[in-house]
Amino acid sequence: MAALALAVVAIRPELVVDRLPGAGGGSGTDAAPLAAETAPPTAAPSGDLFPDMPTLEEPFRGSPAVAWADGVAGIEVPEARAVGGMSRDQVAHALRSTKELLVASNLDRATLRGEHPAKALGLLDPLQKDGHGLMEKGLRDPREDQDPLWLLSRFDPAEVRVAGDTVKTRGRLTFAKGDRDGSVEVKADYTFVYPLVKAEPGADEVARTIVRRELTVALYDPAGTVTTPGRLVVIAWKSTTGNTDCARDGDGFLHPQFRTDLAPGPEGSGPAVDPYDRSKDLDALPQECGTVTRT
Repeated sequence: MAALALAVVAIRPELVVDRLPGAGGGSGTDAAPLAAETAPPTAAPSGDLFPDMPTLEEPFRGSPAVAWADGVAGIEVPEARAVGGMSRDQVAHALRSTKELLVASNLDRATLRGEHPAKALGLLDPLQKDGHGLMEKGLRDPREDQDPLWLLSRFDPAEVRVAGDTVKTRGRLTFAKGDRDGSVEVKADYTFVYPLVKAEPGADEVARTIVRRELTVALYDPAGTVTTPGRLVVIAWKSTTGNTDCARDGDGFLHPQFRTDLAPGPEGSGPAVDPYDRSKDLDALPQECGTVTRT
């Protein structure tokens, strides 16, 4: 019924930093909210594979996301502690910055409208060509090999807009010692559910696009590594998207498909995937464009 796209990009840390010498609003539903996710779930959320259709008044109707947190509230920061030669305050800064990056790249309304994501880019180390630099190039000239969607959720405002004030969010943040002394790595695994309507006047059909991201970033102590103090370095970004037109990959926007526009045709080559299933690592999912079991 809808396409699934997967992007996996890993960046070797030694290519991006050098060592120094010697060194939301309401959702319109009454569902009881789920407790915060503190560990990988063991199975996909239950639910009918052919649920009730969403409406403008209830854009998450029939979706597991109806019980998920609203926007920023779904991104909880764990308590910081000293690790990897980094102080508690440094680790706390890395965690706060990662949350800010997730918000700026996946929830900020200007970013979702396809505007320049200045807030998100401002959190990344400008010295990193394969992180900050790659995003800048992808925004100027989006292609499949330099796609801003690797980090950002963006929709073409000439085609669609977010329905209502809420994006649903579920996931977790963890941290550990980085690849060297004087570094901490933060791993984020989050799913964002976007309700969308066409940009044309009077449009009322709601389609949902589901984006799951696994993002690993590092903060380095500038006393031991050539880095911009306080800025994040991207170690790896992975994402999978349910309900986007794979035929338009590489243009820098997500393209939700609406039921009224779908026509009979060949199915995707990959197996069907539940985009709400957070029990599997993204590396375990099919790499080719396929279909989703629900949106």
